Amino acid sequence: QLLLCIFTFAMVLVPEAKDQSKAAKGRRRGPVRPPTATPALAWALDDSYTSMADYEHSIQDMVRQLRNSSELGDTKCQVNLRLWRSNRRSLSPWAYSINHDATRIPADMPEARCLCTGCINPFTMQEDRTMASIPIYSRLPVRRLLCQVPGEVGHKPSGKKCHKKYQTVMETIAVGCTCIF
Repeated sequence: QLLLCIFTFAMVLVPEAKDQSKAAKGRRRGPVRPPTATPALAWALDDSYTSMADYEHSIQDMVRQLRNSSELGDTKCQVNLRLWRSNRRSLSPWAYSINHDATRIPADMPEARCLCTGCINPFTMQEDRTMASIPIYSRLPVRRLLCQVPGEVGHKPSGKKCHKKYQTVMETIAVGCTCIF
């Protein structure tokens, strides 16, 4: 739940508040142009490096917390109502694993994996396979390592030195699970 809240806040709420602030300023000075990109994409591509660095640092903190918890080895399809985290109280519980990619910044990202094939029946608290647990995906900004040979755009280097360059792209990551019929 904490991871999902941080992702939601960073990706949706902060850019929307920023866009509303810009719109309010625009009304005083003149017409406001409609945004050309979704708020999350605009935030990832338009904000300064400091904001991206803060975002990457928060992802690293989440991965560090995940590694220090016992959740990585958890594979039980059960609900625990005593825990405050929604991923363990859901009728479609999930755990997090670490998605590692050395050509990406951040290299490690928490990714949800559904613990049940079916869903937990709230009356019996047992798995019911007449329903299905499926992942919920979100697009998150990451920086990917690109290697370009000077003068040759889009070609792989053949023994020549290349200039390493990171480019911000949106990557699809599972952030939770839900129940469907």
